[in-house]
Amino acid sequence: MSNTTFTMIKPDAFADGHTGKILDMILSAGFSIKAMKTVHLTQGQAGAFYAVHRERPFYADLCRYMSSGPIVAAVLEKEHAVTAFRELIGATNPAQAAEGTIRKRFAKSIEANAVHGSDSDENAQLETTFFFCQLERV
Repeated sequence: MSNTTFTMIKPDAFADGHTGKILDMILSAGFSIKAMKTVHLTQGQAGAFYAVHRERPFYADLCRYMSSGPIVAAVLEKEHAVTAFRELIGATNPAQAAEGTIRKRFAKSIEANAVHGSDSDENAQLETTFFFCQLERV
């Protein structure tokens, strides 16, 4: 297991002014921030990041949403980071998220669910590389 994971504070949470509160929850849960930047994705960049979903019916809406405003991308560190962060953010559907999780507190819907969290060590590495090494070339 890796000790790093990737997260994004999504456009809805950023626009609603929740970035500081979300970062505070992350730090209070024992994560350290290894890299962080604010970015406004183009539809092309969002499409490249979510290319795995290209054939899914929600792909176009997802790309529009993720390019609708700034996001905060960050690399987090903590022992068993992926698992620990998935617990902190809660279920994708905020109605099913546990009390005290980021999504229970800040998500508006399944689509506008405030944050992204890598679902595996492999994806954490791929997502980190995309945002901190490849983004400008997309």
